[in-house]
Amino acid sequence: MGYRIYKSFEYDFPYDPSYKGNESERLFAKLIDILPFFLTFLFLFKNPPVISFLYSIPCIIMWGALCEVFWGTTFGKSIFKIKVLDDFGNYPDLILSLKRNFLCLTNLWPVFTDYIPPTTHTWEKETTLMNFSMHMNNTICKTYIVKKSKIEEIKKLIYQEKTKATQ
Repeated sequence: MGYRIYKSFEYDFPYDPSYKGNESERLFAKLIDILPFFLTFLFLFKNPPVISFLYSIPCIIMWGALCEVFWGTTFGKSIFKIKVLDDFGNYPDLILSLKRNFLCLTNLWPVFTDYIPPTTHTWEKETTLMNFSMHMNNTICKTYIVKKSKIEEIKKLIYQEKTKATQ
């Protein structure tokens, strides 16, 4: 008769993965990850520092994507005990991880904000702060950076949401 039945549901990640200091941890993790490639191109292949850095960017994109697919983390992220998860609590697939790692280049663009201290802090002066916004790649790819210790709690919440949606 041409009747079609579609089942759909809206899904939100049932956990707030943000925590204090995650942007700086992610920045340092990326620097730790890029360091071996940079040093390899610098000392082993005798390239100038700028060229070594430029060569190490595609290497870290590919290596980071592979590591996130298989282990959910890279060496730098594992030092800070953080992992990458998708909406369903799994490690991202290869295409999503490549896209995410390619977009991390835009995360290194600095964000400037004006800081005006409270009137009671007379010893502080107005200044401009520079931070790195490390969330655009996760927002576009719908991935999340979470602490390793919270993964079990997240999986339980996702399982509860799945069972509610099927009932």
